[in-house]
Amino acid sequence: MKKSVHVVGAIIENEKNEIFCALRSPNMTLANYWEFPGGKIEAGETPQQALKREISEEFSCEIEVGQKVEDTTYEYEKFIVRLETYMAKIVHGVPTISEHADAQWVHRQNLSQMGFAPADIPAVNKLAIQI
Repeated sequence: MKKSVHVVGAIIENEKNEIFCALRSPNMTLANYWEFPGGKIEAGETPQQALKREISEEFSCEIEVGQKVEDTTYEYEKFIVRLETYMAKIVHGVPTISEHADAQWVHRQNLSQMGFAPADIPAVNKLAIQI
């Protein structure tokens, strides 16, 4: 039986309708895929608390979490991931990468060209419709 992982992703949007995207580094699982930043939900955390913690740890900034965008379960070769994505905005600081290979602010209409991880695609598609 494959391991199941429950993760959250932040769709951080700025005032220019650009969304913060992070490129997974070569030493991460799902290397070289773009993603909405986030991570695993720890025991006792809500998805919103997990997102705030992960963004603070990985990007050294604070976010405010908004409405849920998508809840996707995707079966990869070695594991099954449930990804919940939420709209978010930065309330303090500037995102700085520490674990990822790269990060970019991408306009909504260009998200589909970025090479996102498969679990992120339903949220990417939903955002593209909302332009």
